[in-house]
Amino acid sequence: MSRKYNFRLVERKWQERWEKEEAFRVTENPSLPKFYCLEMFPYPSGNLHMGHVRNYAIGDVVARFYRMQGYQVLHPMGWDAFGLPAENAAIKHGIHPAKWTWDNIDNMRRQLKLLGVSYDWSREIATCHPDYYRWTQWLFLQFYKNGLAYRKKAAVNWCPACATVLANEQVKDGKCERCGTEVTKKELEQWFFRITAYADRLLEDLKKLEGWPEKVRVMQENWIGRSEGVEIRFKLENGKDVPVFTTRPDTIYGVTYIVLAPEHPLVEELLQGNPDALEIKKFIEKVRLQSEIVRTAAEGEKEGVFTGAYAINPLNGDRVPVWIANYVLMEYGTGAVMGVPAHDQRDLEFARKYRLPVKVVIQPFGAEIDPQTMEEAYVEPGLMVNSGPFDGMDSEVAKLKITEFIEEKGYGQRKVNYRLRDWLISRQRYWGAPIPIVYCEKCGIVPVPESELPVLLPLDVEFTPTGESPLSKCESFTKTTCPVCGAPARRETDTMDTFVCSSWYFLRYCSPHETEKPFDEAKLRYWMPVDQYIGGVEHAILHLLYARFFTKVLYDLGLVPVDEPFKNLLTQGMVLKDGAKMSKSLGNVVSPEEIIENYGADTARLFILFAAPPERDLDWSDQGVEGSFRFLNRVWRLVTGLAPQVQGVAQFPLSQDALNTEDRSLRSLIHRTIQKVTVDIKERFNFNTAISAIMELVNGLYHYCEHTPEGKRNKQVLREGVTNLLILLSPFAPHIASELWEQLGMPGDVHAQKWPEPDPEALVTEKITIVVQVNGRVRDRVEVPAGIDPEEMKKIALAQPKIQEMLSGKELVKVICVPEKLVNLVVR
Repeated sequence: MSRKYNFRLVERKWQERWEKEEAFRVTENPSLPKFYCLEMFPYPSGNLHMGHVRNYAIGDVVARFYRMQGYQVLHPMGWDAFGLPAENAAIKHGIHPAKWTWDNIDNMRRQLKLLGVSYDWSREIATCHPDYYRWTQWLFLQFYKNGLAYRKKAAVNWCPACATVLANEQVKDGKCERCGTEVTKKELEQWFFRITAYADRLLEDLKKLEGWPEKVRVMQENWIGRSEGVEIRFKLENGKDVPVFTTRPDTIYGVTYIVLAPEHPLVEELLQGNPDALEIKKFIEKVRLQSEIVRTAAEGEKEGVFTGAYAINPLNGDRVPVWIANYVLMEYGTGAVMGVPAHDQRDLEFARKYRLPVKVVIQPFGAEIDPQTMEEAYVEPGLMVNSGPFDGMDSEVAKLKITEFIEEKGYGQRKVNYRLRDWLISRQRYWGAPIPIVYCEKCGIVPVPESELPVLLPLDVEFTPTGESPLSKCESFTKTTCPVCGAPARRETDTMDTFVCSSWYFLRYCSPHETEKPFDEAKLRYWMPVDQYIGGVEHAILHLLYARFFTKVLYDLGLVPVDEPFKNLLTQGMVLKDGAKMSKSLGNVVSPEEIIENYGADTARLFILFAAPPERDLDWSDQGVEGSFRFLNRVWRLVTGLAPQVQGVAQFPLSQDALNTEDRSLRSLIHRTIQKVTVDIKERFNFNTAISAIMELVNGLYHYCEHTPEGKRNKQVLREGVTNLLILLSPFAPHIASELWEQLGMPGDVHAQKWPEPDPEALVTEKITIVVQVNGRVRDRVEVPAGIDPEEMKKIALAQPKIQEMLSGKELVKVICVPEKLVNLVVR
């Protein structure tokens, strides 16, 4: 038995054995409880980065732990394989997106296996494989048949020089990233999913998700953005109505202007005959090129132009100017908002900038605001003023009264609005799942029959430097026949947003080889929902919301047994280096393969799990990696050194009463560690403190051996300590734990063992009495737990009232601790 830890040999041996034996392959077993553990699958960019390592190491600890707890654990892996980077590689390097993607998948799969992650590779999927996107297309057709997929015009980013549509990430500072041309907007017919039909359920069911972080639920709640209010019609001087939505009907008497979105259909009409129309149109074009995030950012500059038109406030007859501004979106509400500068901070900033009136209609109780000097809008409840028949009312009461008045007079009605928009799924790209629709001059829009799926991506296409999708020019793809009448027809050349592919992949894992349908309902009933989902918080809104939407639709169609896909969610923090996110541009990237080559996968896993709690950002530390490597070497030396003493020793129930003090103390530490590690993994995800407890157990075993001659060591207690050490360590550092388990001569693999339970008798903390001295003279005696840390002894001694009284006014020069015996305080 080698005393030297050869991690390369050990890790290669166990990875090969696990693969050969299909150690982590799983099937349904109704007699056992199930646990579905899933990390968000990666985009195959070419190489794993440390963020991946953290994500998958966390998931692997959970999966291995639950297997040892007796669960059937589904722990699959696959590839979110469609996307723009593959097309960019085709243009830049002349590599077909399919080859680029599959080569990257091969490399990343190899890297994942080097990490020793316990995946069931028999369930591997890739969203770019026809066997997968056939069913993505099938699901599109179910949405279409049920009125949840529809086509309408929508604006896209358009580069006139490249003559192509650009994704948002291809627009840099308003210009095409390829050629630098100013990007414009272009209206195209595009496909949408009607996610707004599920807005209320998506919002209401967030309450069910008790296993999700509160911040993620709040982010989704804000994204859905349900708001109750009133839609009131202001009348333009040309007789046209401008509907305006507000959640603050109590402030309507304070309106001093209204604002339209630049995209509002009335804008063109209002500009007719306006001498400044050309300048106003330039402003509109500038704003339309800005992203929604830029336009609505709280700290962003509010910009606007006056249209020259006026509208009448129906409640008080005030004539107010009509403006166009960058912060109003056509997609939210009616595309028009009322400006109440005294009671909305954004409106106040806009009014001050453009010298618009400020009119106070709610005063604080017992105080008065001057509209001329106010620097912050008053947004709290108060007393109604300048509000006609509602003067003197509490503003909270006035909200209801004014709403009733508006409805009685026919000026408007109550309404619920959502920030959530329908999901635009069309992408004018090649490397995505083709939308299964054809266009026939006679029959119109015709879905491809299910029997003809998949609509395959053609591989014989050419990529131009402009980035234009080659599908539209590929006649072998576009030319087809109508499934209804047989006449010549044209295929849809848009492909689906990659978020569509990732909105159902967790269902496919349950039966990845099913050929007659996307998933086997009986297997879904066994495995779903996902018990633990793990991934970055950057996916908190879109991916998680779309996956929830898909699941609810499929539940309503009777295709899946659950209406929420993920029972528990863990969002891990980023991996930083020198305080910044790792990136090639900053030159601070650490390669996982380099760490594995120099220290081993177990060291990489242990460090990344020990360095910080999983939900927090982790700052990379070379010293921390070396420390983890030293610890594993220490474990290796301990176990290989003790192996001759514990091999062949029978394990039988131990009684604390039958043990001496040293043996009882060690056994107590063993079972406290079992309890701590179990709770930290199962209930808290505090992997860092679990590893810390394992380190303390290693220290305790070394301490026992150093202070107990070999002939007097209790071999049963030692065996219990060493075997439990390896079981507790195995989810974190699986290779070394398996190797040392085998070297001890233990049956089977350590990962096939039952997770230990702490012995209640061993958890009862023994008490010992220590002496507290001041300048060498006994001043007190205190009961403390056996095995107490010297630092804790010092704290307890200093906290005693009698000792505090004696130290009053004196300087504490030195503290001498004799473990489990005495504390001597030297004062002057």
